[in-house]
Amino acid sequence: MSGDPPASPGPTSPSWPPTPASAPPGVEPPPGAFPAPGTLGPEPVAPDVSSPAPLPPGALPPPGHRPAPDADQRAPDLPPPGLLPAAPEASSPLLAAGRGPLDPWPSTVNWQPISTDLIWVELIRLAVVVAIGLAVTAVGWALSGHWLFGLAVAVVALLGGWRAIAIVRAVRAWGYAERENDLLVRHGLLVRRLSIVPYSRMQFVDVSAGPLERAFDLATVQLHTAAAASDARVPGLRPAEASRLRDRLTALGEDRAEGL
Repeated sequence: MSGDPPASPGPTSPSWPPTPASAPPGVEPPPGAFPAPGTLGPEPVAPDVSSPAPLPPGALPPPGHRPAPDADQRAPDLPPPGLLPAAPEASSPLLAAGRGPLDPWPSTVNWQPISTDLIWVELIRLAVVVAIGLAVTAVGWALSGHWLFGLAVAVVALLGGWRAIAIVRAVRAWGYAERENDLLVRHGLLVRRLSIVPYSRMQFVDVSAGPLERAFDLATVQLHTAAAASDARVPGLRPAEASRLRDRLTALGEDRAEGL
């Protein structure tokens, strides 16, 4: 019929797809119309992924600029303060005081001193020797009148006085300590000696007492081992302590020898 409206274009219409509508400048095209080519600006170009994107202005520091060092940042090869080991002089009180391994004697054991009555025994022995030396030199000086005998008398007197002082200190330096597997004996002043006698190496132990020692109620314990150079003795002991030490060392020596 002539009164029907014209059919709208569709997929089956010969005028499909629609052509962009042309409109005068400044006039928007009607809804549903495509803008003419070139009216919305240049066609978008796909970005080139092969080249990195440019950095915005101010992203890079200016030439010659160096970042300020961090206060907590340290060199990787240096430990933080307080972790460095202390100096040997500060870590060892013996080294800090300039002492050796035997000055003082090892303090990790319980040292037993000997009786100070041994001082009188040694002084009496020294007095006998000095008296004999003074008598011989004095007689020679009186008979010959040579000045060398007078010098010998002075030397004997000086050596006797020096030896008397050394005896007092030497007797106080004696000591012994009983440990689980061995016996320690210390003595000496200028040349300090520390003897370690294993119980398993003891052959026999004896107790001796001379006339002067018996007069002061003292005795000496002598330890005999396989090597004569390693023999040790403990003088200046009371007879009861000497007998106890002898019996204990003998029993420990037999027990350790059976366990070998």
